[in-house]
Amino acid sequence: MDMQSEILELELDAIVKKSKDNIVITDGNGVVLRASPNNYAIYGSSTDDLIGKSVYQLEEDHIFSPSVTIKVLNERKEVRVMQNTKTGRSVMAIGLPIFDRSNEIIRVISFSHDLTEIEQLKEKFKQLQKKIERYETEIQELRDNEQIEGNTILKSKAIQQIWQLIKRVAKTDASVVFLGESGVGKTHFARALHQASERANEAFIDVNCSAIPESLFESEMFGYEPGSFTGASKKGKTGLIELADQGTLFLDEIGEIPLSMQSKLLKVIQDKEVILIGGVRPKKVDFRLITSTNQNLSEMIKHGSFRQDLFYRLSVISITIPPLRERKEDIAMLAYYYLQKFNEKYRMRKSLHPATIDKLIHYHWPGNVRELQNMMERLVITSETNIIHPDNLPSDIQMDRTQKTDSLLLKNMKGKTLREAMEEVEILWLRRAVKQCKTTYEMAEFLGISQSNVVRKLKKYRIKAKPYQHL
Repeated sequence: MDMQSEILELELDAIVKKSKDNIVITDGNGVVLRASPNNYAIYGSSTDDLIGKSVYQLEEDHIFSPSVTIKVLNERKEVRVMQNTKTGRSVMAIGLPIFDRSNEIIRVISFSHDLTEIEQLKEKFKQLQKKIERYETEIQELRDNEQIEGNTILKSKAIQQIWQLIKRVAKTDASVVFLGESGVGKTHFARALHQASERANEAFIDVNCSAIPESLFESEMFGYEPGSFTGASKKGKTGLIELADQGTLFLDEIGEIPLSMQSKLLKVIQDKEVILIGGVRPKKVDFRLITSTNQNLSEMIKHGSFRQDLFYRLSVISITIPPLRERKEDIAMLAYYYLQKFNEKYRMRKSLHPATIDKLIHYHWPGNVRELQNMMERLVITSETNIIHPDNLPSDIQMDRTQKTDSLLLKNMKGKTLREAMEEVEILWLRRAVKQCKTTYEMAEFLGISQSNVVRKLKKYRIKAKPYQHL
């Protein structure tokens, strides 16, 4: 062998041995001449097992399955095939024919690249896609169950039942009174009832009875003829009741209507006619009446401040909206709804930290939905970071009820003896331990006293531990 041939041999040997791809070289009959050392890892056969063997036999033995070399010999061109080896590998094999001057194949060189990891990644990706599809389905189901219809959060069962009742009642012209605390959304549900009715395309006249002075109530509600009294407009004025003709008249805070006006309102409801101040001829009016109040009308009837006959006319259908503290399922969705609303309004991108949501859910919301709405608007405007953390919340919301009780205890210590104050402190710390720890042993470690001492003090101060905390 001359020097040039020896160098070429060394170069070829180095390429075969050092290549990251598996290389197999056969002659024109498919007999293996050279093979990379990494054949064993991929095909489960060592170099010595392959050299001198025919690729036809190796394919029968499922070493090369299928053999890319055989395909090259048959098709006389470059071929690519995917192989699954006995070692469980996925391999991409490329076969290249080498022709002599007579156009006969004298060599076939195949390169095999292990794609097992890529195939595994593809499989994982498919699994992830399936999971994503499943999650999307579950999310859609949650959205169906927790839908927002007409800007109404329908997560809690109580609100879902109210919504179904509203849709049924909307098909009739029956008078409806919404009951509930201030801020629960009575006006919102009144508008929803109007929008679901056949009068949806007509006027919705919203009258806050508490905002109209008693001296102006009659003129505002019934209207007046031109020059009917001193200071009256020369053109006269159409009353709010007449404006609601063919539409819906919503009397918010009906409990605030002056007693002197209740009989006149009752007559309008009964006769569907209104007489303007200074007028003599009644005008026909056709309206759907919806009212709301946060007062106990039955008690007002007992005290003589509300007419019983008017009450019966108003409350053909009575719907009570529960306070927000009694439908905690709605709090998170309402918070996210108003967050999105005010983000759009103020062109912000604020989000809520999970701990913030937890604080909102555990707050008792004395101002109900109105308080939550106002607070979310304030947080979107005032929070310095895009993530709204618990420390951005008002102090009343940051403190849970236990903390508020503890704070009150500390204030009440003023003027007490040292012994009394020490007992108050013990109670405070024991309550914290009960809340934070799982067992009385953990409480003991938390408080720095013995477990038996913890049990004794809990009994002394009649502090109830959870069943599992006695372990």
